[in-house]
Amino acid sequence: MTPTLYFHGDDVKPSGQQDALFHVIPAPYEKTVSYKSGTALGPQAILEASCQLELFDGKNIPADQGIYTSPFIDCTGDAEDVLPRIRKEVANCLSVNKIPVILGGEHTVTGAAVEALQECHNSFGVIQFDAHADLRDTYQGTPYSHACVMKRIHDRNIPIFQIGTRSYSYEEHLFRKKNSIPYLDAEDIFKSGVEGFCLPVDFPDKVFITFDIDGLDPALMPATGTPVPGGLTWYQTQWLIEKIMNSRICVGFDVVEFAPLNTLHSASFTAAQLTYNMMGYLTRSAVNRKYWSIGTV
Repeated sequence: MTPTLYFHGDDVKPSGQQDALFHVIPAPYEKTVSYKSGTALGPQAILEASCQLELFDGKNIPADQGIYTSPFIDCTGDAEDVLPRIRKEVANCLSVNKIPVILGGEHTVTGAAVEALQECHNSFGVIQFDAHADLRDTYQGTPYSHACVMKRIHDRNIPIFQIGTRSYSYEEHLFRKKNSIPYLDAEDIFKSGVEGFCLPVDFPDKVFITFDIDGLDPALMPATGTPVPGGLTWYQTQWLIEKIMNSRICVGFDVVEFAPLNTLHSASFTAAQLTYNMMGYLTRSAVNRKYWSIGTV
C-alpha cells in the first residue's frame, strides 16, 4: 500500500478539498515507457522530496493558498482502465473550482487530465515542455503510448505549443509543419535565448502546462526514461514558466516522466522544487490572481 504522503509534508497542514487552491493528484501510471522504467515511482519520490522544500520560494509562500494531496490513483490495469480514474479525479478537482496538479507517471496521464479540462473549459491550449514531440499516431502497437499523448490531444482540436523539443521522427516533423503547430525548440533557445519569448497572440487565454521532466537538460535532470542532451537549464525554465503565467490563465499543470534514481536524491528535489515553483509563479501572476480570486501575496 502506498504510504500517506502530502505535498510539503508536516510543514503544511493537510488542506481539505474546499480549502486548498492546489489539488495535487499522484498518478503513478507506467505501462508504455520505451527505454528505462521507473516513472511509477515518480509521484512518491516527488512528495517525499517536497518535505525538504522551503515554504518561502524566494518571493512568497505559495502553500499559503492551500495544498490538498489526493490519495494515489489506482493505476493497475491498461490505459483503458486507468485513464478514466485519472479523468474522474481531475474532474472532481475542477468541480470545486480548484487547480489540478498531476504528478506522473508516464506522459500518457496528461491525456486524461486534458479530457476532464475540456469538459470544464470551452477553450484552452496545452503548453508542452518536452524533449520529444510525442506526436506519433501509434507507437509499439498502441495509441496510448507516452509517445502519442500530444497527438491524442491534437485530435481533440486543442491548440498546442511545444517548448524544448529536440527529438522527433521525420513523420512528426512533417505533422508539425502540416498542422502549423507552434514551437520553441531547444536549438532555437540555444541560438536566441528565452528573453524574447512570448506565446502567439492568438493562443488561447487559458492554458494547461504539461511538463515532461526530460525537457530539462540531462545534466540537471538525468532521472527520466529517455533523456536527450541539449535541454533547458533551470533558469531558462523558470523564465519561461513565469512569462507564461504572467500572460495566460493557468487552469492546471502536471509534472511527468520523472523516474527517480536511488543514488541521486537531488533529482527528486529538483522535480519537487519545479512543481512548487510553478505554484508560486501562478500565485504571483496578476491575471491568475484575478481569475482565481487570490488575495495579496
